[in-house]
Amino acid sequence: MSNGLPMKGKRTDLSGVHCAIARSLEIVGDWWSLLIIRDAFRGHKRFGEFHKSLGLAKNILSARLKKLVDAQILSVEADAESASHRYVLTPKGESLHPILVALWQWGEEHCFEGDELKFVMADAVQGKALLKMQPTSQDGRVLRPRDVRLLPRNAAAISHASRESIGRRKTGATRS
Repeated sequence: MSNGLPMKGKRTDLSGVHCAIARSLEIVGDWWSLLIIRDAFRGHKRFGEFHKSLGLAKNILSARLKKLVDAQILSVEADAESASHRYVLTPKGESLHPILVALWQWGEEHCFEGDELKFVMADAVQGKALLKMQPTSQDGRVLRPRDVRLLPRNAAAISHASRESIGRRKTGATRS
């Protein structure tokens, strides 16, 4: 395989691979972890809430929660209402929100027939369905797969500086 990933059906450690997708999957790539994160966004905090929602074996749930805590996706806090503790999304965990929205939208489009799906992901304030997430260029163009390429990090840094500059212009912020 040209990307150097040994993928012959065996569990592979992806933590040293020079690919942001592979390293992300090393942390949140199994379905139980993503469903735990989904439930955390829904407000679940206690072990029992995750267990009841997901119905998976307690040892698997414990292992996944530990992995998410070790990866700083969730933190463990004392629970004032009981002698137990609760799991809370960290800022790193909250940054997974766009990933879950994108997965939901992909699932809406490709995994359900007709009116089989009973829910729509909506803006909590306005109650309107979210716009479809799409990669966009710095100038606002929607990018398709063939419009995107990987650049060496130093070239991307130049592009990142341009993106920051555009963001400051849109918000009126200035660099201090």
